[in-house]
Amino acid sequence: MILQDRVIIVAGGGRDIGAACAYDIAKKGAKVLITYHASAEGANKVVDNIKQSGGQAEAIQADLTNPQQVASCVAQTLELFNKIDGLVHVAGGLIARKKITEMSLEHWRHVMDVNMTSLFLMSQAVIPHLSNKGSIVTFASQAGRDGGGGAVPYASSKGAIMTFTRGLAKELGPDIRVNSVCPGMISTGFHDTFTPDEVRKNVAQATVLKREGEASEVASLVSFLLSDEASYITGANIDINGGLVFS
Repeated sequence: MILQDRVIIVAGGGRDIGAACAYDIAKKGAKVLITYHASAEGANKVVDNIKQSGGQAEAIQADLTNPQQVASCVAQTLELFNKIDGLVHVAGGLIARKKITEMSLEHWRHVMDVNMTSLFLMSQAVIPHLSNKGSIVTFASQAGRDGGGGAVPYASSKGAIMTFTRGLAKELGPDIRVNSVCPGMISTGFHDTFTPDEVRKNVAQATVLKREGEASEVASLVSFLLSDEASYITGANIDINGGLVFS
C-alpha cells in the first residue's frame, strides 16, 4: 500500500492506460479523482469497480483545455477529499494521422491543446494545492523520442511534454517531484484505432521482449513514480517499450 491515504488526480482516467493507472493507484491505497472528457461510461465503470473493491474514487467530466473547467475540477477534488498529493496526466490523443502538407492549422492547434495545453493548465491549477513531497507524472511517448509514425503534431507535443517535465522538475524541487513515462507499443484502444494490425505485429517482433506492452505494466510504473519509493527520481523521462529503442 505504497500510496496509502494519498489523493491522486488521474486526468484522462476513463479508458486505456488512464483507467489502468486509476485501478493500480487505488489498489495501492490512494483515493482517486478521475477526469474524463467523452469517456463517461468508462470513467463511471472504473469508479464503480474501485468502490466495489473497497477503495474511494470519483469521476468529474471536464474539458482540460478550458481553464475554468480545470479550476472547477481541482476545486471539486479538494471539496471531496480535502487535499491533493499527486497528479497523473494521461489526457490527450493523436486525433488523426495527417501529413504536414495536408493538415490545417486548426488540426495542429487541436493536437497541441489536448496534449500540451491541458497538461500546462492542470499542472498550474494543481501545484498550489499539492502537499509537501507531492508528485506529478506526465505522459510523453516513444513518439517524442523518434518522431512517431505519420503524426508530427502528436510527436511534437510529446517531445514538448518531455521538456516541460524536465523544466517543471527544476522549478518545483525539492518539494515536488515531476517525472514522465514514455510508452511504446502498448495494447490499448488507442492503437486499435490508429495503428494497423500488421504494423503492430512488426513493432512487437522488433522489441527485445517480442510483444506489446500491457496498460497494467505502465500503471505499475506510474504508481512507483508517485510513491516515496521513487524519492530520488525527478525530471526523468522513463521508457517503457519492451526494448524497442534505448534512450
